[in-house]
Amino acid sequence: MGVYTYENEVASVIPPAKFFKAFILDADHLYPKIVPNQPQNEIIEGDGGPGTIKKITFNHGGQVKTITHRLDVVDEATLTYKYTVLEGDLISDTIDQIVKEIKVTAGPDGGSILKSTSIYHTKEDNQLDQEKLKSGEEKGLALLKAAESYLLANPNEYN
Repeated sequence: MGVYTYENEVASVIPPAKFFKAFILDADHLYPKIVPNQPQNEIIEGDGGPGTIKKITFNHGGQVKTITHRLDVVDEATLTYKYTVLEGDLISDTIDQIVKEIKVTAGPDGGSILKSTSIYHTKEDNQLDQEKLKSGEEKGLALLKAAESYLLANPNEYN
């Protein structure tokens, strides 16, 4: 099995606790406000905390139609969120599982820094297409920036 790590760091003007609350904890309510054809979220097992298994069905007609992931960590004290993609269109003949960790820390001038680490576990000695990997990660960053724009336009939400 191979392991590939993709790390990214993005600055935001939104304070860390507010950003974590909106972008992570309230994602199921925030995303319909900022994304056309919002995906449907269904809890398969659990109560929304660690151990919860959630299935996400995308309605946008893209390559990824479904993702099933297990929530591993939700830590409001350290503003850390971690999940493991178990099934769906991201899992393939090449990829066995994906572990994603997001940590929000204090940034300059009261803003925040979002640190994202994605660990791709491949089947056998398969190689990953680095361009596809980068493209997928950039879509996640676009969602983050859309959330930031929404929060700036609606400053009284998530206080």
